[in-house]
Amino acid sequence: MCGIVGFSGEGTRVDLVAMTRALAHRGPDEEGFWVDEASATCLGHRRLSILDLEGGGQPMWNAEGTLGVVYNGEIYNHVELRAELEKKGHRFQSDHSDTEVLIHGYAEWGEELPIRLNGMFAFALLDRPRRRIFLARDRFGEKPLYYAHRGRFLAFASELSALCLHPSVDTSLSPRNVQKLFAYGFVPAPGSLVAGVSKLPAGAQARFEQASGAFRVQRYWRFLVEPEEALDDGDEPHLVEELRHLIRQAVCRRLISDVPLGIFLSGGIDSSSVLGMAAREREPSSIETFTVGFREPTFDESTHARLVATAVGTRHHEEILDLSAARELIPTVLQRADEPFADPSLLPTYLLCRFASQHVTVALSGDGADELFAGYDPFRALAPARLYARFVPRHLHRAIHSLVQRMPRSTRNMSLDFRLKRTLLGLSHPQCYWNPIWMGPLAPDHLAEVFADPLPVEELFEEALEVWEASPSRSLGDRTLDFYTNFYLQEGILKKVDQAAMMNSLESRAVFLDNDLVEFCRRLPYRFKYRHGRGKYLLRKAVADVVPRSVLERPKKGFGIPLVQWLDEIPADPPLHPVAGVDTERVASYWRAQRRGSEDHRLFLWCWLAVQLGFAEAL
Repeated sequence: MCGIVGFSGEGTRVDLVAMTRALAHRGPDEEGFWVDEASATCLGHRRLSILDLEGGGQPMWNAEGTLGVVYNGEIYNHVELRAELEKKGHRFQSDHSDTEVLIHGYAEWGEELPIRLNGMFAFALLDRPRRRIFLARDRFGEKPLYYAHRGRFLAFASELSALCLHPSVDTSLSPRNVQKLFAYGFVPAPGSLVAGVSKLPAGAQARFEQASGAFRVQRYWRFLVEPEEALDDGDEPHLVEELRHLIRQAVCRRLISDVPLGIFLSGGIDSSSVLGMAAREREPSSIETFTVGFREPTFDESTHARLVATAVGTRHHEEILDLSAARELIPTVLQRADEPFADPSLLPTYLLCRFASQHVTVALSGDGADELFAGYDPFRALAPARLYARFVPRHLHRAIHSLVQRMPRSTRNMSLDFRLKRTLLGLSHPQCYWNPIWMGPLAPDHLAEVFADPLPVEELFEEALEVWEASPSRSLGDRTLDFYTNFYLQEGILKKVDQAAMMNSLESRAVFLDNDLVEFCRRLPYRFKYRHGRGKYLLRKAVADVVPRSVLERPKKGFGIPLVQWLDEIPADPPLHPVAGVDTERVASYWRAQRRGSEDHRLFLWCWLAVQLGFAEAL
């Protein structure tokens, strides 16, 4: 895993070095620079060596020096692509570098290259004869890529903070996207928290013409649920076998590494499935597994993870995150994080990655399974929510919501009062807004209290509305899958894991986001994902021979943290630096209510901390 930067049209070598070295944590092993002063075109790279340790340095060029690349990620089908390209006459200089496959692949297929790649990646190719820069990002956006474009100037980087070091980038905050951050919990692509910077969306590519300054972004792939409804229960045995094969194949692809490799283990179905399949490919005693636990029992899953690791026979490692450790970690992690977002599980994920990086350089994860197989709690809420919206008169919603708000605040993980309050926040709005409101830190009504000039709901959630309307299915379940896979996974889960892993110079590989496995899930009817009030129906059957029965039958807990208790003490003095358009006195009142225990604003206040601590210089 690596960090990349580059620019064209404006800037110097000094700017390039500063931007590149800001990404040292992403690539501690090596750095590389390429500078063309005549056109002010520069490429920079920080490397975390995973494959072809001797021959994979970057920027990498073809033999003629006409085509160069800086690249962050792993291409899991690079061996097959290399063989195909060699048959077409291409001659490789490296032994088994996946980076060089990008150079020859672009020479052969041009801008059709990204759709052929099975992996996680963000790369920039400089085509010198055409005076063109080609950017691309993987299908789900596992690897980030920010850019700034103005006229004949283009700059890009793996992280927002590195890109903002270029003197030609407008680093002022975007008031509009500040509201979106508090509404979604993240700023959805193509926006960013900075006015002059955009994110290349997942599954997108871009072409920049250096001569004219023309810049064009287009999607080469997008996740859409398009179920094959002809499939019925008679097809289930075949589907189970196919899914089992695809998971095992995806694991095998991600076990390729020239450096030590381990597995994140939560004790849930997803990570246990990854471990179970890996143990069929490698000697179990050679596999290292890693878990973070909590002293608060309703949040702790370390016991279940330990049982799985013992059953398989791995070398298991545990770390405990408690209030004392959180007091130290919260400011450290939020200050080191890049673009702020509202997922508090960044904290245990950071600790897990820091812990794992002491033993391995690569770790496999089960990320993506909850989105692809309807594993989250909101899928259970859809049926009662539909009935509530249909039969409860709209004029009674506010009164019911007010009554539920009086329920005592619980500190337990996913407590009843928390779920009811979150659910009712969304049900006073149309179905298309349910999911973003359920998951976001600040509902539209509260947003109107905090911001002096709140965006209309349809503008606030325009990205989610676009996904809702683009869904080929009319099913509420399938549309919800589209939301979680296109939003929560891409902008929340994967962003969190990338930041936490890269802050610790660790590469994380998401098994369930393999191209072939995703295509299978995309075509799978909803009833094979969610049935009898439970998600992951087919997944449970497919991994029944490698996952302990106690894990398969255990309800999902989620990677939550005891945030309510921690916010009662951390930080001692809540920061209240002014933020564009925000009523800080209202924010202060939320802090007071939180600490009195009379109200629950945990997600908003965590998001507020992320902005205050992580973006203090921009406020």
